[in-house]
Amino acid sequence: MIEHRNTKKVKFAIQTEGSDTTYIAGLYRYEEHGGMQIPMFSILTREAAGTVKDIHDRMPLILDKENVKEWIRPNRDPSTIVEKALSNMVFERAVEYPRFPPETITA
Repeated sequence: MIEHRNTKKVKFAIQTEGSDTTYIAGLYRYEEHGGMQIPMFSILTREAAGTVKDIHDRMPLILDKENVKEWIRPNRDPSTIVEKALSNMVFERAVEYPRFPPETITA
């Protein structure tokens, strides 16, 4: 996840402490655009916790690997997953990569 700090637009890379993979709860659906099915998604957020409070007031709903299956089960109450959200994050200044104009990207 990339986040900005204050108005200076300093970007930070944030991830789960002690893990190489960050699992973020979200929702998605497909929409038709130009005859193609395009995935559209939203990331669920919660009030910032831990060190993330220093850079933003919200943060993604981050899960550990064991709770990912609970999140995607359609017969579960989704509000129970918030109680299992992780809050131990680490962050560092993000590496800036050049942005390419859309015409240089090919599918």
